[in-house]
Amino acid sequence: MTVDVISEIVIHAEPDRVAAYAADPDNAPRWYANIESVRWQTPAPAAVGSRVEFVAHFLGRRLAYTYEFVEFVPGERLVMRTAQGPFPMETTYTWRAHDAGTLMTLRNRGTPSGFARVASPALAAAMRRANAKDLAALRHIIEAASAP
Repeated sequence: MTVDVISEIVIHAEPDRVAAYAADPDNAPRWYANIESVRWQTPAPAAVGSRVEFVAHFLGRRLAYTYEFVEFVPGERLVMRTAQGPFPMETTYTWRAHDAGTLMTLRNRGTPSGFARVASPALAAAMRRANAKDLAALRHIIEAASAP
């Protein structure tokens, strides 16, 4: 069973600004509640081929995984993939101009194995909740930084 979770939020800032912040892995622990740390395995900044290790806690488990940047169009789209762990996943960010600023989409897609496969419906629901909170945190950080 494939898990495919798509979450969106409107952020009151220009797409280039939102994308620059969200696409920088060093910022991930600031807006992703479950991400503890980030370690570059290739030199920064982000580009196709970049590899970044993330350490996270999700559903009571510690997870360490390395994402590879497989597509990156600054200000428009970022696609990262990991084949590690019980839940190989692809994460996609897109940024589009919106009347109120930027429409950001976060998509997590993958095919869990083992116990994660059995728990796929609950896993997808937990991901939706976590994504909504994380995107709200991102919006708060970016909008607070641009407040007069």
